[in-house]
Amino acid sequence: MSTRWPLPELDCGRARLRAWRLDDLASLVASANDESVSRGLRDRFPYPYTGEDGRGWLEHAARNADPRDRAWALEVAGDAVGGVSLHLGRDVHRHSAELGYWLAQRLWNRGLMREVLGAFVPRAMDAFALHRVQASVYEGNPASMRVLEHCGFEHEGVAKSAVVKHGRLLDIHLYARTRRELADLHET
Repeated sequence: MSTRWPLPELDCGRARLRAWRLDDLASLVASANDESVSRGLRDRFPYPYTGEDGRGWLEHAARNADPRDRAWALEVAGDAVGGVSLHLGRDVHRHSAELGYWLAQRLWNRGLMREVLGAFVPRAMDAFALHRVQASVYEGNPASMRVLEHCGFEHEGVAKSAVVKHGRLLDIHLYARTRRELADLHET
């Protein structure tokens, strides 16, 4: 299976996905430095989100040290205002991936992430020969759950008391978009 994304960018309607660039620092920090954004993400996405955090992320993204971890900047009007990531599985999970995404709070509730994921997920499934793309949503984030459902993801269950975020024990809702056919996929 190729781990190279076949397109340098993807037009998603009002936004586009593209590689992160070092000159994204100012817009990245402006978009990411928001507790409401951080609340739905893992702790490695800090709050406050400083210039040092942004520089570290952009240098990491530029190195692309692990070809199984992919991340794209979500660009609107020339600014990086969010991101989409895909962590490709290994071994028996080689046809599965975990999806991550975030968007600047000022752009919430406009259907933008639905457009982005609606364009991205089918292309990623084809490009990486994926049978399954899954995403986890912390309890208390119904907007993210609706985005996934709108993009063809099904709610598969709840992992009780699965994470601690900001000092609170939370459940995780697991969503997945799957396909069952093998004919179009190459076995590696």
